[in-house]
Amino acid sequence: MSALVDIVSALCLASGGFFCLVGGIGLLRMPDFYTRMHAGSVIETLGAGLILLGLMFQAGLSLITVKLVMVGLLIFFASPTASHALARAAMLRNMPRLAPPAVESGARSSKP
Repeated sequence: MSALVDIVSALCLASGGFFCLVGGIGLLRMPDFYTRMHAGSVIETLGAGLILLGLMFQAGLSLITVKLVMVGLLIFFASPTASHALARAAMLRNMPRLAPPAVESGARSSKP
C-alpha cells in the first residue's frame, strides 16, 4: 500500500511541476498582457494544486495535511480573484490588446 501511495504522490508532484513549468513558459511565449495573465493564472493554480495533493499523499492523515488543505484553499480562492483584479485594472487603464493579424496581400477578403 505504501508503494502505491508513493507512486500516486510522485505522479501528482511530477504533473504539478510540469504544469507549473508550462505556465512559466506560457508567460514568456504569449504575446500580450491578457494572454500571459490567463496562461499564468489558470495553469499555475492547477500546478500548485497537484503539488499540494502530492504532498498530502506523502504526509498521510496528520496536521500537516490540514495545513496543506488550508494553503490549497487559499490558492484556489486567491489566485482567480487576483487575476480578475489585474485584468479589470488593465481594462480600466485601457491597456492595449494584441492587434488582429494582418491580412496577407494574396488572400481574399470576405467583405465586399
